[in-house]
Amino acid sequence: MIDSEEGAAARGAGPRDATPGGAATAELAALGYKQELKRSLSLADLVVWGLLFIGPIAPTSVFGFVYNLSHGMPALVYAVGLVAMLFTALSYMAMGREFPLSGSVYAYVARGAGETVGFMAGWAILLDYVLLPTLVYVGTATAFHVLFPWLPKTPQILAFLVVITGVNLAGVNMANWVNRIMLALNVVVLALILVLAAVGLSRGTAGAHFSVAPLYQPGVVTPKLIFGALSLAVLSFLGFDAISTLAEEARGGAKDIGRATFLSLVLSAVLFVLQTYLAGLFVLGHPPFAAGDEAATAFLQIARILGGEPFRFFVAFAGSAGALSAAVVAQAATARILYGMARDGQLPRPLARISGARQVPDIAILAISLVTLGTSLFFQNLLQQLTAIVTCGAMLGFLALHASVIIHFRGGLRPGANLVRHLACPLIGAAIIGYVLWNTETLAKAVAGGWLALGVAIAVTLRLTGRGLKLQDGL
Repeated sequence: MIDSEEGAAARGAGPRDATPGGAATAELAALGYKQELKRSLSLADLVVWGLLFIGPIAPTSVFGFVYNLSHGMPALVYAVGLVAMLFTALSYMAMGREFPLSGSVYAYVARGAGETVGFMAGWAILLDYVLLPTLVYVGTATAFHVLFPWLPKTPQILAFLVVITGVNLAGVNMANWVNRIMLALNVVVLALILVLAAVGLSRGTAGAHFSVAPLYQPGVVTPKLIFGALSLAVLSFLGFDAISTLAEEARGGAKDIGRATFLSLVLSAVLFVLQTYLAGLFVLGHPPFAAGDEAATAFLQIARILGGEPFRFFVAFAGSAGALSAAVVAQAATARILYGMARDGQLPRPLARISGARQVPDIAILAISLVTLGTSLFFQNLLQQLTAIVTCGAMLGFLALHASVIIHFRGGLRPGANLVRHLACPLIGAAIIGYVLWNTETLAKAVAGGWLALGVAIAVTLRLTGRGLKLQDGL
């Protein structure tokens, strides 16, 4: 792709604007849209948002589930997950450079494969984004409830929702500062986990010793086993894709979005493999964790092994703070997908409203908060099932994304396209994602199917009422 003055000229945007974000704003104008969101995010800011949405210690929340499904090989699951997500990241980067718009999968697929397919892709990924804040609130409330049985989950969920919504309504700069603070806290927790694990390993605490078991167990590992566990572990990776929803707020436009996507994914994955490998050494030969709250908070048991009760409480509090910062990003990303779809008339127009001085889609943010309230109360005791449903929605969106790359670049045969990047990579990525979906829990697939059926009904209604599924005029 072209990222210089020639790129702007090729899109009819003229020479590079000297103002901050000027070139990216010109690319947006060439696609027929006005610059309404505030361009204030640097490459470093985008990487911070990506790392926070992914979460440097994200595996701690699903460690018990992944450990159970992988028969004690969580590190292998995350290593395979990195390979799978890299192919998806390449497709995001390819389409992001073509269409530097807010809206993520919806914006890319609609322009790469057609409006109807784009609507359904956007609808599918909404299942992921809408439920991600729910997952954070329920997971955090569960952790605190395990630590303090007298503390019910419902009032916690309400408090989390009010605070996170307030941060996002205050504007992207406020959210950015909160994110930086929370990322620093996550890094401190991760550093302590790694140091204490190294000390415990040297002392043989809880029978820990060097072993390849968390990475590979001959006679036990099978593709179905690993990809079945990956259907839950992939939750930890979700977030690199959310960076694309900030395309209209990035000063460097598509170029910075692509770089941040790759950097946040690789950095997080390396940390995932390392921490799950070390954690696995302290539960070698451990039987499966009991379903429910025990599996949901399994990593807190390892934290107690590493540093006693004080460290267990610290990991719970700091991990929860980090998770809530991910909810800031999740809510912001979801609101921008709604904004992108409403701007094209595919959802109610009020969702495309931008507030004055704060320049955020405030109606969309409030709408998401109301939906999250209902889903959080419904799923507050169904954490594993909720995890599977969230990842199922994301996988459906990723499948559509890979297809849009192949269609848009004509299987790598379009002038300037590449057979490896625009045909082979999306085909491999789609095959991996498809296999993960095949091994997802039946309940999750049923819910995702129902969600897609609802999307079809909405699409048909739009067409029958004469509104259709049209993009911005001139595109």
